[in-house]
Order: sequence, then structure tokens, then C-alpha cells
Amino acid sequence: MRIDSPALDYDIAPNLSLENAPIVRLEGISKVYGSLNTEVRALAGVDLSINKGEYCSIMGASGSGKSTMMNIIGCLDKATSGHYYLDGVDISSFNNNELAKIRNQKLGFVFQQFHLLPEMSALENVMLPMVYAGVPLAQRRDRAVAALTRVGLDNRLNNKPNQLSGGQQQRVAIARAIVNRPVLLLADEPTGALDSVTTQEVLAIFKELNDSGITVLMVTHEPEVAKQTKRIVWFKDGKVLHQNLTPNTLPSLLG
Repeated sequence: MRIDSPALDYDIAPNLSLENAPIVRLEGISKVYGSLNTEVRALAGVDLSINKGEYCSIMGASGSGKSTMMNIIGCLDKATSGHYYLDGVDISSFNNNELAKIRNQKLGFVFQQFHLLPEMSALENVMLPMVYAGVPLAQRRDRAVAALTRVGLDNRLNNKPNQLSGGQQQRVAIARAIVNRPVLLLADEPTGALDSVTTQEVLAIFKELNDSGITVLMVTHEPEVAKQTKRIVWFKDGKVLHQNLTPNTLPSLLG
């Protein structure tokens, strides 16, 4: 399958983004649900850029628009208006099939509830995205083993999710998210179901991945988690209230 856009053929064109160009660039992104008297404006003209190699978190109160924003960046939902450039390509007008291909090729996802298939081993769960990406069978196992080794689970390859702790399941989910070598790793409340010790272990993995050059964008409601990222974006009422908070400036905002 080919994805054609007015600018380039997505399958064969080289990555045209410059070294320091944004991986994510949002221009005037709005999201409206309902109409007339039932209209809800979840996002209102958001402009935001995430550069290659950043470790960035998104914070805000419930209903601030942060989860809606993450869904749009993750190609799980489409904006009502505005432009979204992912790795240098405007994907705003892509249809659902095209967005599904982008998700598989360009993005990695880590969720709060892991979303592992219970009947599959850790190794099989990590191999699964490569099936959809068309990775040759001979390479799938090697790449899955390498990803699981990277998150410290080389001794748990054949364990099923119910044989793993919550922290180990999240490590499998992280390995699954990076196995297709995405340009952007998206994490939605990845520590929300973990205890404090396991949270620090998982955050150490995210830091190592970012230190190796992987761009990480995380949604969290936990200040202590956000303070371990390098840049914090604060949403309020569907808008970006602060673009460039740091771990040192966040406490003053929280009071």
C-alpha cells in the first residue's frame, strides 16, 4: 500500500526534516465535539512543536485538553481544523487507513493499562507490531529479543502477562513500543498503575531511551513524574498555557 500526499510519496521519499526540525509541529489545532448548543471545544487553536530528541511532558487538570492533544498527535483522532506536521509531513488530511500506517511506522505507544494480549508471551507481544509493519519473519525474533533485553527482560521472554508484575508488563509494553524504531514515543500516564518504586524503574528506562536519542512525549498528572522530563507543557481550557516549563519552574506554578 502506498500513501500519497500532495507533497511526497510517504513510502519512498527520504526524511526531509532537518536535524533540529520539529518531529511534531501543530498549527492552529482545534477539536470540537457536538454542534450548536451541545458544542464542546476540547482544543482551541493550539500551536506546539516538539523537536527531535526532546523529553517532554504534558500536564493539566482533567478536561484541559491534554488527552485529546495526545490522541491527535498519536493519529488516534483527527483535528477539526488546523495542520499537523509529523516528521516533516503534513498529515492533516490523511484518511483513517493512512493514519493507521503512520501509527505503525512512525509512532510507539505506552499506555497506563499496558494493553498486552494475555494469550501471548512477552516475546510474541513485542513481535506483533512487526507483523503489521511487514518486517521479515527472520528479523522479528531478533529485534524483539533486543528490545526486551534493552528493558531488562531478557530472562522473561516466554512469560505471559499474568506471570509478570505490573512493572514488568509495562516494560514489555515499552519494548513493544520501540521495536519498530519509531520517530516518536508517546506515553499516556505510563506510571499511573504502578507503585512508587516501580515508577522510578520505568522512568529510568524512559530516560535511557531519551538519552539514546529517542524523542519522548508523555502525558501525566503527577508532578513528580513530569519533573523528571526536560520540558513541561501545561494545558488549560483547551489551550497551551505554558510551553516551556522546566522541573525547576513547575513547583511555583503548582503553588
